[in-house]
Amino acid sequence: MASAKPIGTLAECYANALAIEREAAARSVQFADFLEDHGAQATADLFRRLARFEQQHVEELERRTAGMPLPALRSWEFSWLDDAPSEQVDHEFVFHLMTPHDALTIALGAEKRAQALYEQAIVVSDDPEVKRLARELAGEELEHIAWLEDGLKRVPRPITSEADYEALFNAASSPN
Repeated sequence: MASAKPIGTLAECYANALAIEREAAARSVQFADFLEDHGAQATADLFRRLARFEQQHVEELERRTAGMPLPALRSWEFSWLDDAPSEQVDHEFVFHLMTPHDALTIALGAEKRAQALYEQAIVVSDDPEVKRLARELAGEELEHIAWLEDGLKRVPRPITSEADYEALFNAASSPN
């Protein structure tokens, strides 16, 4: 999604939506599996719920586009984790370092980029059907954004700096 070109036609809107939803469904399952394996059940459950909704969106979009010729998109136009081909990124390494907070932040960024893409389509397209579909899709993304933002409120922020560690050590050693 980082370098996605503006949506102009209904076919482009559907192609982007299908690619984004398929990626989101697959990534949500990956994150859920990883987080479940690492004891973050509540966050894993949120990602499983997201995966189910994303897959339902895929199925609905596939139904709507049956027989419609759609343009092909490159993965960097909608990928969650990177802007490079998958063989250039070691996802296992990324997952090894990932916390529930990180997973939610990655997913939130993806949902916000998708929502912004649809908002852009609403503004730039002259096609009323593109505008209608983009509004619908942007609304679905806003719902997912709310779920992820709520999820972020429920998980600890990872310790990322020496100052964070100092504060942790000071709190642990204080007499209160």
